[in-house]
Amino acid sequence: MSKQDTHFFNIFSVVIGLLVAVALVLLALARNIGDNTQVTETYADKAYLKGADERTQPLVRVAVAGQDNSALVIKGLAQTTQIKLEIPKDGPALYEAVCKTCHATGLAGAPKTGDKTVWAPRLAQGKATLYEHAIKGYTGKSGAMPAKGGRTDLSDELIQAGVDYLIAQVK
Repeated sequence: MSKQDTHFFNIFSVVIGLLVAVALVLLALARNIGDNTQVTETYADKAYLKGADERTQPLVRVAVAGQDNSALVIKGLAQTTQIKLEIPKDGPALYEAVCKTCHATGLAGAPKTGDKTVWAPRLAQGKATLYEHAIKGYTGKSGAMPAKGGRTDLSDELIQAGVDYLIAQVK
């Protein structure tokens, strides 16, 4: 080995030694600062540990064929909000809140409010039939009427008042 190679090797060894020493000093300094600034009681608190466990749970678990997957439970999202729709007081209010969506525009083949030619064959069937179709639902050749207009929380009497309102708009 030449003198230049020996000199390079010595310098390189000193540089590597200094870098290792600096890294060890920084590591010791970081541990010292961390021990003085972190509150150890926080990491021993049961509520903190439970919250940390909940936040670090895997998002999904995979069932593997041939293994015991009984521990895998399907969990739905918690229902925190329940939407409660206002119940109309009479036929006109019901029309505005529910019926108008389809009957004002003819959506899904619904007979438009006030259109005498479209309502005439329906009126010929009688009020009892109109009440039944509105309450129980009906699927005809030109469209469909969902039961109670999709608001099954409404009373039959209120639906009948809505039908009476629609009939009055035709006459």
